[in-house]
Amino acid sequence: MANLVERLVPDELWVLFRRVVPPTEVIRPQGGGRRRAGDREALAAIIFVATSGCTWRQLPPVFGPSWQTVYRRFAQWSRARVWARLHRVVLDELGACGELDWSRCAIDSVSLRAAKGGH
Repeated sequence: MANLVERLVPDELWVLFRRVVPPTEVIRPQGGGRRRAGDREALAAIIFVATSGCTWRQLPPVFGPSWQTVYRRFAQWSRARVWARLHRVVLDELGACGELDWSRCAIDSVSLRAAKGGH
């Protein structure tokens, strides 16, 4: 499993991700409970779902956390805008290394048919 996680989340990506993910707050007023699933394993599972096309419920158990835990972490990170910040950090890092070629950039848009009538 470690090999799969390291393949999906290489050390370079993990370092960048840790810069943008909010700190973890584990609140257990009663104490006890299960150990929190690792962020790196959850990130690898999210990447697997995003790139494989499988549903959350089809997530293979080799990642460790359950699909519910992975989805919950995805939702938390989405609310915290982690994905937008990670995208920006990755672009900044690639730009600093001279790895971006903006001459090959494309902008995607959605076209809507004009409504009948009106101006």
